[in-house]
Amino acid sequence: MRGAVAHRRLVLDKVTRPRVECERQSVDAALCSTGRANALGHSIELNITQQQPRAKDLFLGIDLGGTKIVAGLVDREGRIVSRQHSSTQASKGREIVVRRLIDVASQLLTAEGIDRKQVAAIGVAAPGPIDARSGVVTAPPNLPGWRDVPLGRLIQDELGLFTSLENDGNAAALGEHLFGAGRGADHMIYVTASTGIGGGFILDGRLYRGSTGAAAEVGHMTILPHGPRCGCGNRGCLEALASGTAIAREARERVSRGAPTLIAELAEGDLNRISAEMVSRAAEGGDAEANEILDQAMIYLGVGMANLVNLFNPRLLVIGGGLTKMGARLFDPVRRIVDRQAFPAAASAVEITRAQLGDDVGLLGAAAVAMTAIRELSG
Repeated sequence: MRGAVAHRRLVLDKVTRPRVECERQSVDAALCSTGRANALGHSIELNITQQQPRAKDLFLGIDLGGTKIVAGLVDREGRIVSRQHSSTQASKGREIVVRRLIDVASQLLTAEGIDRKQVAAIGVAAPGPIDARSGVVTAPPNLPGWRDVPLGRLIQDELGLFTSLENDGNAAALGEHLFGAGRGADHMIYVTASTGIGGGFILDGRLYRGSTGAAAEVGHMTILPHGPRCGCGNRGCLEALASGTAIAREARERVSRGAPTLIAELAEGDLNRISAEMVSRAAEGGDAEANEILDQAMIYLGVGMANLVNLFNPRLLVIGGGLTKMGARLFDPVRRIVDRQAFPAAASAVEITRAQLGDDVGLLGAAAVAMTAIRELSG
């Protein structure tokens, strides 16, 4: 079918198809007029290169987030050939989200110039926790109503392509390992420091999942046993002390106590507007309170990184996520603390560097999941 996508019924409740809407960015004008871009009923972005890859040279990556779904076709060198995106609409329930995800992938696979025979496999980066071996999303906090959803099987049955699933932290680690800062490193720790803190471990050249697939929950190592409550329910987790959320929380508390700080002015008196980025701006302006908040958060982050260096003796520690936009304000104290607190043999061996994939880490990570799965299957 040229103008629409035929669907089999998912093994979930019937879903209501959303209103047709086409949001063209780099799409040829004829695309929307023929209905090929808007047949899925949601806003998309489509970019297509003109070079035709050889058979089985492409991998379909799908980055499933709490607010956005991004799908893309990626070649073996990590070049994004084409991509689409849609809002997740997580509040509407799992059936809507799964339908939208499959619709985005289906439209991508039928885009002009792309032959399904060129696609080797599908990889999905999804919010954890998940069971990667069975392809089941178990109970992600930011996807309401999801419990034991066999997402891998649903996608594979619908699209007819081998599908592999990983949590988003592991997928990002694979992406950086294959296409980014970690290329060529057999012993690499990846950490994302953003709204939350997560990660993934590459040990002896392979992704390490642990006995139940729950490894690399970097943000939930305990740093301060009687510290602030974390979203996971424990106290003093790294995420509760050094994430963007933690930095903003500390800033709000100080402003509410009347501390003299530029943060209140930047927030125009609205505590809910305070963010880590705002704290960073205030610190750059010489604000003492903001600098103190960041100093403390970076100490905690450095302690966490020193723990990882002691435990795993990596050759490379790659840090990504929104907080790395602070540059030296993050990396300098982290490096100092690792040098001071990690075991000398491990500290001297590790290079601490910034991730390279930026906003594409989820999509490229998902493609890396597919590529890695095919390599493992082929031995």
